[in-house]
Amino acid sequence: MSIIHPVHHGRSIALHGISKVWEQTRALDNVDITIPAGSFTALLGPSGCGKSTLLRIIAGLEQATEGKVHIGDEDVTHRSPDKRYLSMVFQSYALFPHLDVAENIIFGLRTRKEPKRTRGEKLLAVAELMGLEKLLGRKPAELSGGQQQRVALARAVIAERSICLMDEPLSNLDAKLRHEMRLELRALQQKLGFTMVYVTHDQAEAITMADQVVLLNEGKVEQVDSPRALYDKPSTLFAARFIGTPPMSLFDASALGALGQNLQSRSSSTLLVGLRPEAINLAEDGALKATISSVEFLGADTMLDCLIADETITVRASGRSDFTPGTPITLSFASEDLALFDKVTGARIKKPQNPVEALQP
Repeated sequence: MSIIHPVHHGRSIALHGISKVWEQTRALDNVDITIPAGSFTALLGPSGCGKSTLLRIIAGLEQATEGKVHIGDEDVTHRSPDKRYLSMVFQSYALFPHLDVAENIIFGLRTRKEPKRTRGEKLLAVAELMGLEKLLGRKPAELSGGQQQRVALARAVIAERSICLMDEPLSNLDAKLRHEMRLELRALQQKLGFTMVYVTHDQAEAITMADQVVLLNEGKVEQVDSPRALYDKPSTLFAARFIGTPPMSLFDASALGALGQNLQSRSSSTLLVGLRPEAINLAEDGALKATISSVEFLGADTMLDCLIADETITVRASGRSDFTPGTPITLSFASEDLALFDKVTGARIKKPQNPVEALQP
């Protein structure tokens, strides 16, 4: 029977007013986040947004300039990494090249002077869990990238910590292996129940694995939400542009003609309107006249860039259809799929009480 047990005492993490300043650069700016115990939370954002710095502050590898870090009920702001009782997996895997797989996995147990018999039992259990039974005698140089990743994960799992931090752990793998490892990693986290904080710039990783996504931009939190809510209801222009492949189409309300004028008249802000590509339909009696400007065939789908009054919007159409640039078309959409944003502040704006009425020409 395996002695690698599920974690029933997974700990929550709370960040209060975390800021980090490097000389004149503000890497993090007043970040407040709650990460529920036993959840999978992804820190998502472009390069340089502060996500890895935030992870290192949680780990205790960096000290925040301002703010506090709580793990469970304890203030660990000034506690060293080894006193925070968590495990980490890095992008580089950080395996010891002179040690075989078995020794790499149990290295932490050995330094903690865990009894040899217990180490051996846990090693066999975690090797079985991670599919590494036949690789225990190999050195890291003899392993593929995916195998090295499993060894790094096994080392984190065998520590039986209630929190696991991961910094871009799959970025060195090819697309197929990355997809497989995403599924394995999510299943492992759910099976063992530890709290996962996972840094990535890849929205597919965040959306497919996480319970909660923290979207960061220039050191600030743009939105904290479930993957579906982040996609369906982005709260800022940045979130709308960052999430989705392709992202939400954003354009001046004036491009909608009478529809846009009606919406603009009900708002004190200068409006940008947003539509997801799949929310726009090709319709013979559509209210919007457009012209196809480019066509991108993607197999099951064909992405159409269409011009409406000098604005470009993207439409997701069937891959079995034939489209030619320069073709005039008409488009339609449901009022509930339309998002409104303040062009100046970037914030999402609530739609009128009766959006159907507001969208009548």
